[in-house]
Amino acid sequence: MSASKSQSTSGLITNLLINTISIFAVSYILSGIQIDSLVTALVVAVIMAILNVTLKPLLFIITIPITIVTFGLFLLVLNVIVLYAAEALIDGFHIAGFWWALAFSLLVSFVNGVLFGVGKH
Repeated sequence: MSASKSQSTSGLITNLLINTISIFAVSYILSGIQIDSLVTALVVAVIMAILNVTLKPLLFIITIPITIVTFGLFLLVLNVIVLYAAEALIDGFHIAGFWWALAFSLLVSFVNGVLFGVGKH
């Protein structure tokens, strides 16, 4: 394996682990989000990565008009829809409602930002 592939693979694994930690930690903070185990958090991180690359762009294209009218705030709703799709695919991952999903999405983004920032320094 070449050095660049090794670096990209290790970077992908690092990103996945940081995202897993964020997801697991935020699930403990929010009572409306239930993740059964660390392994389930890892599965959530993988499925969310796949859905963010496949489903989310399609939803974005379909909802461009409403996204423009809401000045981009509808993108938060798209995040919630993607979370609900992940919940439907994963046993051991449960969301109590829309507002819990929205809070989860925002907090995971914040924690990821902090952890990725710490990792760069």
